[in-house]
Amino acid sequence: MAGHLLLAGYIGCGNLGDDAIALGFVQGLGNSGYDITAMSGRPEETNRLYGFSVIDRKDFKQIETAIERCDALIFPGGSIFQDSTSVRSVGYYSKLVTMAKKAKKKVLLLGQGVGPLDSFLGKRMAASAFNDADIISVRDPESLQALKNLGVRKSARMTADMAFLLPPVQLTDDVQGFNVGNMKSVGISCRPLDKKTDVVGLFGDFCRLLYQNGSMPVLMEMDREEDGPLIAEIAKRQGGKIPDLRKITTPMQLQQRLLRMDSIVGMRLHAGILAATVGIPPLMVSYDPKVTAFSKMMDLGTPLSVQGLTAQRLFDTFVSFQKDRERNGRIVERKRDEMRKLAELNIELVRSTVRG
Repeated sequence: MAGHLLLAGYIGCGNLGDDAIALGFVQGLGNSGYDITAMSGRPEETNRLYGFSVIDRKDFKQIETAIERCDALIFPGGSIFQDSTSVRSVGYYSKLVTMAKKAKKKVLLLGQGVGPLDSFLGKRMAASAFNDADIISVRDPESLQALKNLGVRKSARMTADMAFLLPPVQLTDDVQGFNVGNMKSVGISCRPLDKKTDVVGLFGDFCRLLYQNGSMPVLMEMDREEDGPLIAEIAKRQGGKIPDLRKITTPMQLQQRLLRMDSIVGMRLHAGILAATVGIPPLMVSYDPKVTAFSKMMDLGTPLSVQGLTAQRLFDTFVSFQKDRERNGRIVERKRDEMRKLAELNIELVRSTVRG
C-alpha cells in the first residue's frame, strides 16, 4: 500500500517560488510509489497546472480529514515560519503540526528557511512546531542558528531548497527572446517593502540607467498579488511602459523565459534560485537574511542591501558583476549541482521515514 503524503506550505497562492518548492519536491520523489495531496490556496488551478490531488488550505474540515488519511504531513520548504509579514503565518503552520501530532502522524519540516522571528508569540509557536516535528532540515546555516536561538532541541540537517530539484528546461521555439537589436535583456525581480524603502524609485531609476546604457530591462512578476501593482507603479513613475513578464503561471514557464535573458537582478530569493537552475548568475539585492544566505552559499559574495541603496550604486555593481560573468557562470553551475545534491537529502529523509 502506497504511503500517503500531505504537503503544507504557501502552495497555490500565486507565488512562483513557493510553487517551485512543492514541484521540486514532487519531482525529487519521482515514481516512488507515494500518493501526494497538497493544500493549496487555489485548489482547482493547482490541480489543473500540476496534476496532483489538492484540498483547500483554508478548509480545516478538509485538512482534518486529509491528516487522518495521510501517513505524514510534509512541509517541503520556504520561509513559512516567520512573523515579518504577520504572526498569523506561524500560527497557521504551527496549528497544522499540532493537528498532525494529535492524530499521531509523522511531521517532516524540510528545507526550511527559518525566520525572521521577532515577536514573543511567533518565537514560541515556531519553537513548539519544530520541537514536535519528527524530522527537520534547513536550507541555510542561518536557519540552523535560528533554530538554536529558538531553543529547538531536535537536531536538524543542512540540505537545500527543493526548487533545485526542478527538472532541466529546454528552450522552446514559442518562447520569445527579449533582446531588441543589440540590447541585452536584464530580468529584474523586485518586491514591495515598507513605506520607508522606495522600491519603485530605486528600480525605476535602475531600469532607466540600464536602458540609457544599451540594456533592455524586463520586470518579472514572481508574486501575483504583490509584484503586479509594483511593476505597474514603476512603469507609471518612469512615464511609460517598461517591458515585463506578467501572468506567468508555472515556475517552468519562468525558467524558459529566464533562459532568454542575458542577466538577472533579483530581490526575491526564488528569482535567484530559478536563475541558477538555468545557469544564469543572479545579482541579488537583499531585503531579508535568506537572500544574503543564498548569495553567500552560491559563492556570489555578500549582496547589496536594499536599505539606503541608490540606483547608481546598483547599476555600477551590476556593470562590475557582468564583467565577471563567465567566472560567475562557472561558479553557479558548480554550486547548482552541489545544491541539487543537498536538496536530494530531503528526499532521502522522506524515504527513510515514510514507506512508499
